[in-house]
Amino acid sequence: MGEVPIFTSKAHVFVIDPVTKKSWIPSSRSAVAVNFFFDSARRSYRIISVDGTKAIINSTVTPDMVFTKTSAKFGQWADVRANTVYGLGFATDVLLSKFTEHFEDIRERATDLSDQKEIRATTNGEVETDDSDTRSAKKEELQPDDEMLSSASDDSRSTNQSIQELKSLKISHDRLKLALAQSTANSKKWETELQALKNTNARLTTALQESMSNVDQWHRQLTLYKEENEQFKKKIKELENDKNKGAELNDRVADLKREMEKLHKENSEKSQECNMLQQRIGVL
Repeated sequence: MGEVPIFTSKAHVFVIDPVTKKSWIPSSRSAVAVNFFFDSARRSYRIISVDGTKAIINSTVTPDMVFTKTSAKFGQWADVRANTVYGLGFATDVLLSKFTEHFEDIRERATDLSDQKEIRATTNGEVETDDSDTRSAKKEELQPDDEMLSSASDDSRSTNQSIQELKSLKISHDRLKLALAQSTANSKKWETELQALKNTNARLTTALQESMSNVDQWHRQLTLYKEENEQFKKKIKELENDKNKGAELNDRVADLKREMEKLHKENSEKSQECNMLQQRIGVL
């Protein structure tokens, strides 16, 4: 087409089962781009989506089209000209809401274009009875298909809504089970951590008590050391005093020895004198 998309969104594309009209058939292998275009050549708005090289959506937006949100992330619309119902599955409800807003905006633009065409046709005198009858006949021919698609849309919407609700309940159930398991695991973990904290607290209390007991013992030992130190100081002083006394005694002994030697010498001298006197007396 060559035109720049008015809006683009990513979604999984489905079409209604043409046989049952109650189930969805995937058209895309994964989420693909779904684009709104303005076809300037045909002066119409179209929804186009391509998966690889295959066009899986080629829908012309008409004033009577309605995009219906059937679940939090799924919506659909009926295309009478293509004789099918398209379904889109989005990753988030936000994407679905944005697509719904743009769909309504494009539908209003398509309505304005249709009104402008009718006004120009009436002004230029281009409205012919045969064409009007032909369009009426075509519309009547398409009416049964429209009713069929509307019925299929209602049935598929109800079925899809039930499936989505069931999936939602299952997801909620699984989440609750997981939350319960996590809560139980967390509870056990907290109990283990609490017990570990209690054990650590008990060890710290015991260590603190032992430390306080050791401090008291160290204080007592320090007091004893101080007392012993004082006693040692006294003994050192006494020994120093005794040493001084010993020196005095040694001096006294030396003096006595000198006196004894002096006396001995004097005694010897006296003895010699006596001998000499005796000799003299003997001669006389």
